[in-house]
Amino acid sequence: MSLQRRILILATAVVLLAAVAVTALVRASSTAERKNRTQADGPQVTRGPVSLGPAGGDPRIVFRNMAWGPHRDELATVPAAAPEGDRTASGVACLRFHAAAGTGICLQAEQGGVPDRYRAVVLDARLKEVSAHDVSGIPTRARVSPGGRFAAWTVFVGGDSYAGTDFSTRTSVLDLGTGRLEASLEDYAILKDGKPYRSADVNFWGVTFTADERTFYATLGTAGRTHLVRGDLAARTVTTLYENVECPSLSPDGTRVAFKKRVPGLPAEAPWRLHVLDLASGTQTPLAEERSVDDQVVWTDDRTVVYSLPGDFGADLHSVPADGSGAPARLMASALAPAFLG
Repeated sequence: MSLQRRILILATAVVLLAAVAVTALVRASSTAERKNRTQADGPQVTRGPVSLGPAGGDPRIVFRNMAWGPHRDELATVPAAAPEGDRTASGVACLRFHAAAGTGICLQAEQGGVPDRYRAVVLDARLKEVSAHDVSGIPTRARVSPGGRFAAWTVFVGGDSYAGTDFSTRTSVLDLGTGRLEASLEDYAILKDGKPYRSADVNFWGVTFTADERTFYATLGTAGRTHLVRGDLAARTVTTLYENVECPSLSPDGTRVAFKKRVPGLPAEAPWRLHVLDLASGTQTPLAEERSVDDQVVWTDDRTVVYSLPGDFGADLHSVPADGSGAPARLMASALAPAFLG
């Protein structure tokens, strides 16, 4: 092949690659522009004050607004009694969020960073930034303890889905009283099946706290299996309890854990069913939701759990009774990461 022909082929390849890049950029820009336009049939969202503190006894939901328009991804609020009602947006954007006792944790993307960078921001009751901490991956889970003393978050540092086995996570716990940050639960001593355990493939995710502000539950992944662990923040230890438990969420009364469980025979990309574990008896109850839920559920009270499923505009929130009865129902369209307050 002549030098001239080689140069021609190279030039053609460069032009084609440039065209592909431009097309992708235009499509991304077009998609972003559409997401900035309010949907005619979507929720009504207006800017206003949003609080994580007491609100005169009126229960409310604070969540990530997924409705297309200028307030997409902002924390918003609605009365708990009218979840599909008009929304008040805060101007504070979060990818993942949780709140309790007037304190919030907001996992954010830093604007303009190449590559993408993220941080965990502690918010006060008025959504003002108290502190911020760089995180090492893509945000996926967040929790605040019932008394507001601790915050935890999980990020992906390798892979991008819990569905497969090729992923790595990092889970951090922040003591909001002292400012001490446990950068990774992987530094904790592990007691597995009654014996000390160490392995290079250990991962933790999905922290949920008890009311004593010392104990937590989480998922431990190792050797291709997942385990529910109980952790002690003071002793810096975790102890395995049950296998095949992921993304636990402790009930308000502290007696049960809602979680997602891999069920044999389901598709590899959608392997989970929601269950509730009674901590005293070990009894597991499958819930009425038959779709695969890749989320850490939130309890609205001792009777009901809420979780996200893909929707037309990102995600919708659904609810189902926690005792295995009833049927699932959509709670809110275009919403994610709820906290039930008040």
